[in-house]
Amino acid sequence: METTFRIGGDLVVRRLGFGAMHLPAAPGPAREAAMALLRRAVELGVTLIDTAHLYGAGANEELLAEALHPYPDNLVITTKIGVAQHGPDAEWRLDGRPATLRAQVDNALRRLRVERIELLQLHRIDPETPLADQVGTLRDLRDEGKIARIGLSEVSVAELDQARRIVDIASVQNRYNILDREHEPVLEACARDGIAFLPWRPVAAGSADANAEIAAVAAQAGATATQISLAWLLGRSPVMLPIPGTTRIAHLEENLAAERIQLTTAQRETLDRL
Repeated sequence: METTFRIGGDLVVRRLGFGAMHLPAAPGPAREAAMALLRRAVELGVTLIDTAHLYGAGANEELLAEALHPYPDNLVITTKIGVAQHGPDAEWRLDGRPATLRAQVDNALRRLRVERIELLQLHRIDPETPLADQVGTLRDLRDEGKIARIGLSEVSVAELDQARRIVDIASVQNRYNILDREHEPVLEACARDGIAFLPWRPVAAGSADANAEIAAVAAQAGATATQISLAWLLGRSPVMLPIPGTTRIAHLEENLAAERIQLTTAQRETLDRL
């Protein structure tokens, strides 16, 4: 099984990455532990880390920079924009207006301490703003050299096709796991055209029966249920780039070890039926 993938055809990353959403960013021991975990992830060979403006209004991006800057040459930090706080209660809402997207990219560049974001993803499509305006703004930012590659999140096949008529799309980040395959058609579209598919929530609990089936396969393989879920994803499609997150180094190491698990044909057929 191939362990690397070229996002956009040229950006090489290890297929099993890390999602930073749950890392605590407030000052204190928890933040220090989060930075230690990030450094350990890089030591273990993680080359793709996912964050977003939404995660603490940029605080997660600042955490990554404090922990890892100056970055190793092979490390890709992808961030997401398109959700902003509004009103006296600072309520988070979708906001794909060009001015908002531009401001969030500029802030991400500053927080991450980079001159260019190698992969920038639209967190959600804002239904109140024409898709052409949202994706067109990202295209313009790419042409200006502020971002290198463009991705989308939580999109349908039709939305992906519409966006690709405007600009090249390098990645899609939709919810997907062994027990939640709603976006199978999107995965198939990505696989057909070599677009990276980053499943968020790559491990999820299901029914007692489904969990028992996964546990049984895990016991056969001498692995954990989480490792089996990740190994199944890696084998599902060569464009699949899981980004499991955790706040514990032991769990991080467990997740990354899933890359070494080779499911048998019978085990995979059992899991495919769930």
